Amino acid sequence: MPDDDDSRLVEHRIDSELAWRGGFLEVRRDRVRLPDGRESVREYVVHPGAAVMVPIFPDQRILVERQFRYPVGATFVEMPAGKIDKGETPLQTARRELLEETAYVAREWAWLTRLHPAIGFASEVMDVFLCRDLVHAGQQQLDVGELVELELVTLGWLIDELRAGRLSDVKTQIVTFWLDRLFSGAWPWPEFERVG
Repeated sequence: MPDDDDSRLVEHRIDSELAWRGGFLEVRRDRVRLPDGRESVREYVVHPGAAVMVPIFPDQRILVERQFRYPVGATFVEMPAGKIDKGETPLQTARRELLEETAYVAREWAWLTRLHPAIGFASEVMDVFLCRDLVHAGQQQLDVGELVELELVTLGWLIDELRAGRLSDVKTQIVTFWLDRLFSGAWPWPEFERVG
C-alpha cells in the first residue's frame, strides 16, 4: 500500500525569476531546496489552466474538432477546449468556450475529471466536463486566427482512431477511455446539473 505522506518528496522554492513572458504564457526559473538539502533549478511554463468540453448528443455521438496545431505542425482531432480567462471558474470557461468554438449551448453539465497534461514542465490544469441537452445557438465565435472544423463521431470511431495511432491528443485519448467505461456501464455516470 502506498504511503500517503509525501512530505519527504516535497521541494521548497528558495527564489523565483521570470525568464520570459508572452501573450498568455510565461516561463519561470526557480531555485529550489531538495528534500536532501541540496539545491537545484526548475524551469517551467506557467499556464492559466483550461476547460475541456465533451458534447454528447442523444444518439451518443460526440462533437469533436479538427484543428491545426502550429507547435507540432499537424492537424489533430480534439475535444473542444479553451483557456481559463482571469476571474472565471472552469465551468464558466467551459460554457463560454463551448458556445464560441461550437455554437452550441448545453443545458446539462457534469464535471468528469482533472488532468495535468505536462507535469514535468508546465503548471497547466485541465478540468473536463461532460455536457448534453445541446441546443444550436447560431454561429461559431472563433478568436482571430482560430480555425476549427466540427464533426460528430461515434465512440467506436474514436476508439478505432486511438488504436490506429491517429488520436494522439492526450486530453482526447483520456476522454475516449472514460467514455468507453461510461457508455459500457462499467463505470457510473457522474451526476449532471441543469445550468442556465
